[in-house]
Amino acid sequence: MQQLKLNRLNMKLVILAAVATVALAAPQYSYSAPSRDSSEERVHVPILKDERVHEDDGTYNVDVETGNGIVLAQSGVPAGPEGSVVKSGQYSYTAPDGTPIVVKFVADENGYQAQSDVLPVAPAFPHPIPDFVLEQIAKAAREDEARARGDFDSSEEYGYAPPSSSYRAPQ
Repeated sequence: MQQLKLNRLNMKLVILAAVATVALAAPQYSYSAPSRDSSEERVHVPILKDERVHEDDGTYNVDVETGNGIVLAQSGVPAGPEGSVVKSGQYSYTAPDGTPIVVKFVADENGYQAQSDVLPVAPAFPHPIPDFVLEQIAKAAREDEARARGDFDSSEEYGYAPPSSSYRAPQ
C-alpha cells in the first residue's frame, strides 16, 4: 500500500515536471514600444478614405487612401472554382526615392498576378538557339515517338543494348 502511494506521488511529480518544462520552453513574445525620448520621428498618417462594402453573396469592395499617398482599391467576387473569391484591384504609393509605384493585380485560380512597370522582368533569351540543339531536340522527340509505338531499339542507334531488366549472378 505504501509502495502504491509512493508510485502515485512519483507519477504526479513527473507530470508536474513535464508541464513546467513545457511552460518554460514556450516562446516568450514581448514587444516594447519605442521610448518617448527615442530619436525615431513619429508621424501621424491620417486615413482620408476607408470605404468597405461586403455583400451577402460574398462580393466586396475596399477603397482606402491615406494622407501619405497610399491608395488601395480592391474588389472580390466569388466566381472562382468551388466558390473561391476572385480578387482584383490596384495599390499605389511613393517609394522613398520619390518614384511613384502603381501595381495592378488579379488573384484567381492561377494565383496572384501583379503587373507594374517597377516589377522585374526576365531578360529576353540572349541568342538564337543553335541548329545542332534544335536537331537534337527533334531527334529526341522522334525517339520518344518510336518508344511509344514500341519500335525503338537503342542497339541499332547507339551500338549497344539497353540495360537488362533481369540480372544473373556473375560467372
